[in-house]
Amino acid sequence: MSKPIRNPLLLDVASIREAQQRIAPYIHRTPLIHSTTLSEEFDASIHLKLECLQKTGSFKPRGAFNKLLTMSGEQRAAGVVGVSGGNHAQGVAYAARSLGAHATICMPATTPKNYLDATRSYGAKIVLAKDIHAAFATCAELEKQGMSVVHPFDDRAVAAGQGTIALEILEDLPTLSRIYISIGGGGLIAGMAAALKATNPDIHVIGVETSGADAMARSIAAKQLIELPEITSIARTLGAPKVSEMTYEHVRQYVDELVVVEDDETIEAMKFILERTKILVEPAAACCLAAARRQKQAIGSDETVAILMCGGNVSVADLASNGP
Repeated sequence: MSKPIRNPLLLDVASIREAQQRIAPYIHRTPLIHSTTLSEEFDASIHLKLECLQKTGSFKPRGAFNKLLTMSGEQRAAGVVGVSGGNHAQGVAYAARSLGAHATICMPATTPKNYLDATRSYGAKIVLAKDIHAAFATCAELEKQGMSVVHPFDDRAVAAGQGTIALEILEDLPTLSRIYISIGGGGLIAGMAAALKATNPDIHVIGVETSGADAMARSIAAKQLIELPEITSIARTLGAPKVSEMTYEHVRQYVDELVVVEDDETIEAMKFILERTKILVEPAAACCLAAARRQKQAIGSDETVAILMCGGNVSVADLASNGP
C-alpha cells in the first residue's frame, strides 16, 4: 500500500527542530509564566508565553535569523530586503546586522515613528512607500536588483523559525491542552501549529485576528485567498492585507478554530495585562487574551492553556493618547 502524498506546502517538525538549534545562539529563550490572576478568572491553568521580551520586542527575529542562516554567504553579502509595518522590519534589521549583512526595509509611509527609529537603529535602510501594497512592489524591484527577500510570512524558513516558540512552550508545559496564537500573514501560526500538532494532535489550536485585519478568517470562510482593501484595525502589526497559500494551508490543516475580536476588546485586554501582570504588550498580542475571554465558558477547569504574547512594541505616545 502506497503512502499518502504529503502536502509540500506543510512544514515538518524536523525542520522546526533544526531551526531551534540554528538560531539558539542569537535569540532569547523567552519565559513562560503562570498567571494566578487569569487562572482564577478562567478557573483553569493559564500561562503567558512572554515573547514580547524577545530581542527587538517581538517574535520576528526567530524567523529572520533562520532565513538568513540558511542563505549562502554570497546571498547575505548582496543584501536582504523585507516589507514591514513594524516588527518584521526590526527583526530583519537586527538579524542582518548580527550576521554582517545589509538590510533594506520597505515600509508604508504611515508606519509609526517608534518603528522607523528602532529599525534605523539596527542599521537598516528604510524605503517608505505610499501603503503596504506599494511597499511590496518596491521590494519586488529590489529583488530584481539582486537582493534576497526575507518575506514576513510566506517563507518556509521564516515560518520554521517562528515555530520554535511552540517547541519552547511544549518543553516548559508538556500538559498543554489549548493555545491562542495571533495571525497577521500567518507565518507565526503556521510554524507553531505544525510543531504543536506533530507533537500532540489533541492540542486545541486557536488562531486570533482583529476585525479589520482578518484576512485569514475571511479566506478560510471563502475557501480561497481574500485580499483586504485596507487595514482598519488598531492592531497594526497584524496588518497583512493578504495571507499566502502556504500559511492558508497550515491554518486549514492544523488550526482548530479562528476567532476575530474587536479593537475595544483588545485594548481592554491590553490594559488588563499591563495593570495586573506589569507586562506591556501590543494589541497584536493582547487580542489573544480577548479571544480566550470570548471562549471562557468552553475552557474546562482541567485544561492547561497558553496565551502567546507575541510582541510588546507600543510607543509611549500611543499609551499617552489613551491606547494605541
